[in-house]
Amino acid sequence: MNLLITDKEQIYKELTDIDSFLNITMSEEAAEAVQRGNDLAVYVARSGKLLADAKYWLNEAKKTEAMQTLEQTAKMNKVPAKAVNAIIDSLCKEEQYLVDWCERCNRTATHQLSWCVTVISKAKAEMQMSGTYNNRNQRQ
Repeated sequence: MNLLITDKEQIYKELTDIDSFLNITMSEEAAEAVQRGNDLAVYVARSGKLLADAKYWLNEAKKTEAMQTLEQTAKMNKVPAKAVNAIIDSLCKEEQYLVDWCERCNRTATHQLSWCVTVISKAKAEMQMSGTYNNRNQRQ
């Protein structure tokens, strides 16, 4: 199976770019909301893919760390499974961070996209109330 998994360094780079975009405050202008909404739709899709890729890397790291940790603990006295899991989680903190960041970016982009829809709907309602919307539609 040929998986197209984004490498961890590229995930960091893309999340940094996405996060920078998500930290821009949007005005309540409908034209800006349309443009930003288009960009956000792409970021929602991409951050979802990056999330899947980050989970892949987390699972790979846990698999590797689990085997090594289990081998080490087997040589020692019996260690509770909860302690082994805590050790594995701490060894995979960078991969978990990537997963958490991807989830946050995806969730933030989704909420901002909803906000864009709200701004566009508000502008449409204002145009309808002012009669601009109906006049514009009649001319077309």
